[in-house]
Parts: sequence; C-alpha cells; structure tokens
Amino acid sequence: MTLFEILSVVLLVVVLLLVIWLITEFSGMKAAIKEKTGINNETIKLRLQAYERLSLLTERIALQNLISRHSNASLSAKEMKHTLVEAIKAEYDYNISQQVYVTPDAWRAVHNLKEQNIYIINQLAAGLPMQATGLDLSKNIIDFLMHNQKGNLNSVVAEVLSFEAKKVM
Repeated sequence: MTLFEILSVVLLVVVLLLVIWLITEFSGMKAAIKEKTGINNETIKLRLQAYERLSLLTERIALQNLISRHSNASLSAKEMKHTLVEAIKAEYDYNISQQVYVTPDAWRAVHNLKEQNIYIINQLAAGLPMQATGLDLSKNIIDFLMHNQKGNLNSVVAEVLSFEAKKVM
C-alpha cells in the first residue's frame, strides 16, 4: 500500500468517526432541549388528544350536524333555537380545558366557530314569524349554509386543527 492510500484510509476513518460523534452530540442536544422545554412523549400525546377532541367538537357544532341530531318536528322555532344554542354551549364548555394544550390560534378558531354558529342561529331565528316551527328554522339554516360559504366555517377550523396537529407530530 502506498503512503497516499494509507493516508486516504486514515482520513476516511477520521471523517467517519467525526460524523458518528456529531450524530450522537446532536441526539444528545435534541434530548436536552426537549427536557428543558418540557416536551416529551406524554406532552405530545396530550396535545394530539386535544386536537383530536377539538376536531370532534368542530364536527359536533357544525350547524348541519346539530340540526340532524336535534331535529324535532314538535318544537317551535324559539325552542329549536334554544336547543341548538344550548347544544353548542354544552359541547364547547365540555371541551374548554383543551385550550391549555393547543396554540392560541387554534383555540381562537374554535371559539370563533362557536360564536359564529350561535350568531347565525340567532339571526335566522329572529327573521322568522312568531308562529314558525323548529322545522322552519332548520330549513332556513340549511338554506343559509347552501348559499353562503361563510356559514361553513367548521371546515376551515377543521383544517386549522389538522394543520396544527401535524406540526406537533
């Protein structure tokens, strides 16, 4: 073997050892950063569960889903309005603790969805005559959703939550 070949082999071994050392140092630094910031597998699991629960909340308070779950032909429009608004509030209140685990933007999106849906229900109910039925209110809400893209904010919020959850993973 020539001197050049020996030096090449020695240099290759040194570079290989240096790469191995850098990889182990990087892994150690990554673990130290996670430990200092409090990010561990349990934290990640809790955050992902929160995004999952808020995604479910988003689907449950979507106006078309509320109507299908709470439709009752014997209710007046006023009673139906009250039923839908209370269902939204109950779902939201049940999941309010999840805001601790998600970003402020994600929580704000969920909160805005709740407020917007209650506003839509109240506005559409206010435009009905006193003798209107719950079925009339349901029909107005469905018509609103079909003709107004702003009424389907739940799909935008679901996308926000999905995007945020993917960043956690």
